[in-house]
Amino acid sequence: MDWRGFLGIFSKHDRMHHPYIDKYSRLDSFMHRIDPRVKIISAAFIIVSVLFTKVSSPVPFILYGILLSAFIALSKIPPLFILKRSLVVVPFAIFVAFFIPFFKKGEVVWAFSLGWFHIAVTREGVITFSGIFAKSFLSTICLIVFTASTRFSVLLKAFEKLKVPNIFIMIVSFIYRYIFVIVDELMHMKQAKEARSIKGGKIFHGRALANMIGSLFVKSYERAESVYIAMCSRGFNGSIHAIHDFKLRFIDIFFSLITLVFLLMAKTAAG
Repeated sequence: MDWRGFLGIFSKHDRMHHPYIDKYSRLDSFMHRIDPRVKIISAAFIIVSVLFTKVSSPVPFILYGILLSAFIALSKIPPLFILKRSLVVVPFAIFVAFFIPFFKKGEVVWAFSLGWFHIAVTREGVITFSGIFAKSFLSTICLIVFTASTRFSVLLKAFEKLKVPNIFIMIVSFIYRYIFVIVDELMHMKQAKEARSIKGGKIFHGRALANMIGSLFVKSYERAESVYIAMCSRGFNGSIHAIHDFKLRFIDIFFSLITLVFLLMAKTAAG
């Protein structure tokens, strides 16, 4: 193998890949053409409606599911991608609500006893657990669909148009812009560690990991200082300028009306 082949292999393994949240934001679909301000407001209404819906009946949640399924189909975003993203958040909701069926009082549907140890699952507890899971899952899906169908810079500009505090927009913008730089640095440090430590027990690797975290913190602080100085030297005054401009169209109004109709139907079904 010549030196070109060797460098090709090295660059292939050295290349970093990042799961950008707006990976599918450049597709051409109905959802992508909706005004991002309308998306933000619609997502807020959907999530609030889902969270304040009673769990006494499954019909409202079925309607919410139909609405979000239609959004997924209209966005042309792979459903598997949305499902994988939702699995990052949903386990936390399951963990929080896991013990509710065992401690909530009500009609016992299942019980187990072993000496002094006794547990029971109540019907009311199962209903509450199902409601928490459904609400967290539907809210997560809603956020993923709306954010994945909008470019991140456009999304921030829409928040600015909706009078969200500028400091919040700046913080989120810088986090999204530079988090990948930190991840790259961490991956390079990990590769260097693996190349220099063929052997070693858990204590050795734990010590190396602690050193990596400390070094990463110092490098992140130094990088932040250099970026800030560079921005100040180029005239940064605390505001971010963008060329995006938004205009409400008929398709945006139609989208808002359809969403509102489904939310009213779900509210009526919930009683």
